[in-house]
Amino acid sequence: MESKSKAVRALIAGGVLPVVAFTVIEEYYGILYGLIAGMIFGAGEICYEWVKQKRVELITWIGNGLILFLGAFSLFTQEGIWFKLQPALIEAGMALFLAGTLAFRKPFLLMLMQKQRGAGAALVPNLPPEISSRVEPIFKQALSSLTMRIAVFFTIHAVLATWAALYASTRIWALLKGVGFTVSMILYIVVESLVLRYKVRTIIREKV
Repeated sequence: MESKSKAVRALIAGGVLPVVAFTVIEEYYGILYGLIAGMIFGAGEICYEWVKQKRVELITWIGNGLILFLGAFSLFTQEGIWFKLQPALIEAGMALFLAGTLAFRKPFLLMLMQKQRGAGAALVPNLPPEISSRVEPIFKQALSSLTMRIAVFFTIHAVLATWAALYASTRIWALLKGVGFTVSMILYIVVESLVLRYKVRTIIREKV
């Protein structure tokens, strides 16, 4: 469970420091130094996680690996656009991954919850059998629907991130990645969690 939480935090907040470093340095010293700064901070995030946890989350490898790869490509082409496309590629990849789990009828959030609970265990524990039999199907459907909505969320953000990389200023691009995505993702997850809890509690009250 702790590992999953770290992975989620890495997804939401990972890559923010390289973005900030690139934005600040690029504004004052130009694109070349901005790219180098972003790549240094990207490598630094990987090293910091390794030193602190003795392991690096997959999402950290992917996110910062893309920063290093696209940063190197941007240096080669002298075009910062490739570095700026990193957030869009990450978000598009997440959208495709979640959509794929739905296509194979193994919604990611449902599979994750079942793995955490253990084989055969109730998704909502400590409920009387007559209530659990009604809550479980609704909870499973809710997790499947939530997987789909989060896939749509990532798709929308990927489109916005692509627009920002191609047409917006570096500051707007950085705000969208560093603040816009992080804040909207946290708020969205909180709202979805509250709605799901409300549905479950409503069913329990009706049965009681």
